[in-house]
Amino acid sequence: MNVHEIRRRFLNFFRDHGHEVVASASLVPHDDPTLFFVNAGMVPFKDAFTGAARREVSRATSVQRCMRVSGKHNDLENVGRTPRHHTFFEMLGNFSFGDYFKREAIAYSWAFLTQELGISPDRLWVTVFEEDDEAYDLWLEIGFPKARLQRMGADENFWSMGDTGPCGPCSEIHYDHGPGVSNDTRGPAGGDDRYVEIWNLVFMQFEQRADGSRVPLPSPSIDTGAGLERLAAVMQGVFSNYDADVFQGLIGKGAELSGKPYGDEPEVDVALRVIADHARATTFLVSDGVMPSNEGRGYVLRRVMRRAIRFGVKIGLDRPFLHQMCARVVADFGSAYPELRERVAFIEEVVRAEEERFRTTLDRGLRLLEAEVDKLQPGEALSGQVAFTLSDTFGFPLDLTRLIAEEQGISVDEGGFEQALEAQRARGRAAWKGSGEEAVEGYWRQVADDVGATVFDGYPTSSRSGVEGQGRVLALARRRDHELEEVQALSSGESGVIVMDRTPFYAESGGQVGDVGRLVVDGAVFHVDDTTKASGLHLHHGRLIQGDVTVGHALRAMVEGPRRDATRRNHTGTHLLHAALREVLGDHVTQKGSLVGPDRLRFDFSHHKPMTEQELVAVEDRVNAQILRNVALTDEVMPLERAKAEGAMALFGEKYDDEVRVVRVPGFSTELCGGTHVLRTGDIGSFVILSEAGVAAGVRRLEAQTGQGALQVSRDRAAALREAAEALKAGADRVVESIRKLQDERRRLERELEQARAELARSAASDLLSHAREIGGVQVLVGRYDGDLKEQADRLRDKLGTSLVVLASTKGSKAILLVATTSDLAGKRVHAGHLVRDLAKHIGGGGGGRPDLAQAGGSQPEGLDSALQAAWAWAEAHLTGA
Repeated sequence: MNVHEIRRRFLNFFRDHGHEVVASASLVPHDDPTLFFVNAGMVPFKDAFTGAARREVSRATSVQRCMRVSGKHNDLENVGRTPRHHTFFEMLGNFSFGDYFKREAIAYSWAFLTQELGISPDRLWVTVFEEDDEAYDLWLEIGFPKARLQRMGADENFWSMGDTGPCGPCSEIHYDHGPGVSNDTRGPAGGDDRYVEIWNLVFMQFEQRADGSRVPLPSPSIDTGAGLERLAAVMQGVFSNYDADVFQGLIGKGAELSGKPYGDEPEVDVALRVIADHARATTFLVSDGVMPSNEGRGYVLRRVMRRAIRFGVKIGLDRPFLHQMCARVVADFGSAYPELRERVAFIEEVVRAEEERFRTTLDRGLRLLEAEVDKLQPGEALSGQVAFTLSDTFGFPLDLTRLIAEEQGISVDEGGFEQALEAQRARGRAAWKGSGEEAVEGYWRQVADDVGATVFDGYPTSSRSGVEGQGRVLALARRRDHELEEVQALSSGESGVIVMDRTPFYAESGGQVGDVGRLVVDGAVFHVDDTTKASGLHLHHGRLIQGDVTVGHALRAMVEGPRRDATRRNHTGTHLLHAALREVLGDHVTQKGSLVGPDRLRFDFSHHKPMTEQELVAVEDRVNAQILRNVALTDEVMPLERAKAEGAMALFGEKYDDEVRVVRVPGFSTELCGGTHVLRTGDIGSFVILSEAGVAAGVRRLEAQTGQGALQVSRDRAAALREAAEALKAGADRVVESIRKLQDERRRLERELEQARAELARSAASDLLSHAREIGGVQVLVGRYDGDLKEQADRLRDKLGTSLVVLASTKGSKAILLVATTSDLAGKRVHAGHLVRDLAKHIGGGGGGRPDLAQAGGSQPEGLDSALQAAWAWAEAHLTGA
């Protein structure tokens, strides 16, 4: 039975038993970022188990696509070396949320394995938690033999999500691969590889508290997981997952590309298995929109890809190959996951670009590593600083360096690596200028502890502008010599910071700049030139231009309206841009950073290549189409998990509060955002892209304008076109044609100039040839030439035959010497590099080069005549009678 049939039967079996088939990642049962699920982001069932949230269905089944690469779930080092370690795997699961419990879970698993798949009951063993008498008795009740039913401790048969959260005993079903693997008859309790776990039934019945206590869950639930790759091996009668169909096609493709058959050499076999496994992981991650990068999931992908490339190099794959492996993954899994077929071109393009990028540094990194290894004495470890340099400069993940070092029988100083990494981070922190949540002294933290966070009431509504409000002064700080000091009052002319209990001033965060404006009371006017955040407080930075302000004053707050309006237009434009990019380029596009101000917007996003002109136009058109719709935006504060479930875009790795604000452009964009926005898309006016460029590997940057700024861009472009047309004496519609004519004319003139120069050079060569002398059977020519010395020297050697040519010229205040000789003399009677070095002393410089061609420069052009005389003297002395 092939792997796709097993997957299909599993989902159909549980659908027939009242389970809803959910998306492969709608359940996210792990908080460990090193074990994540492709497409993760929907409502996790942790809260459903504890009763903190309710699910619409009480029974569910899924096939979860999982990645496991590091941390406590580290499989990476063992991939390809054991029969069952993988980075990417598929987990079959059935779940009950307060519906059925142990009896039904055990019965379902037994029926599926023995009846649906037809696995012999005699090949199955079961383990239960040593204190779980209920599960033990239920297995006996269905007729399972006591001889193959084992009790085990909490390390093996008690499951939890972490230090806190849902937990409970579990029952594991194991398959006995038989005496062909081992003669061990102790069953799973013996720990022998002959007995392989194929299904884990977790009985969620407790919640682990932070204080160490464990309390019963209000509704006991079921969480099971069966490894699809392991079931495929069982159903196909093989011991290793890599010998099942899920991997054999990929291993065969690797063998074909490398010309190395599978099964002949153990280390080649390991490499082919690693490449097959990593190609699967790469394909599904890229398809899901993960792009190679140096952070988060992107770094997980990059590590896996570069490890695969290194193993490919080991078996002779010296040209990019991983994209071809990924194409085979698509061919093998496209029927089960049609999105792979839809994105195959994109997957191959991303993977090939990343491999080509890594190969540009791979050889240099390997040379550095080999040189450092050669320096080591027996028992010494590779320096952590070297490992860091390999990572930082050459793109070698630490585990790749460790792998290569182990092949040489040495270890890596990983502590030193971490120290070097932390030192770099410290340098980065020291250079950081802040972006809204600025570093503060204990004063601001104390104020926040005493009075709580500032209430922001600057969101506009149909009845409120959002640019005016009232606030009571909670704290003041005076700025002197760039230092802040706590005060109770500010006087006219003083600069400082005002903190109020509430404010309409937006504090810089989320990429949006802080507001400016005025705070006034009884003739006092404080000009706000920036607003930032610290410990939840809004800090109004500025200068008191008249009057006095004291703690406790009630101030009228007035944001500069036109500036805020321009910023709002740009911020909503950013949301529309993000959604349009995903429509045009694909779902892999995610925000990597932004800057939203009144004069422009900047948006950084994940994408692997420059955008084409057609793509830029398509994005611009989509944004402007939404502006023309003039649809009203909505915003709502809701629980984070609900927001994610409703499709709100969140930044991977970003930390959010439990309650978040969701801003929607109905039918087009849904994002988590605390910024200020227009009321209707039509308020933006218009949108125009200014530029597109790369800012890092896999990250592009767009800059754009909206509203009045976009209008000004259009005017500036029209004015530039008019000026160009006037300069060209052509109509605006003929500018391009006129420029092309000028370019053609320029190319023609450049060709004529080059021909004239060549003719002059030939004429000069003829003049120079007349000064050649024969010395010791060698034609020697020494002279000055103002032009390309190397080109002229080549021309002269061709004319002279066996010869030595010394040419001199000046370039500004610099002197240049060139020595050239024919191959029959080079390194024998003449070494050009040695000779030019001696001659360079006359011009106050130095130089060198090959035996047949060398050059020198100096700062004393007045010494050129003596250098040329010295060249003649050298030839007379060394070539005569030789």
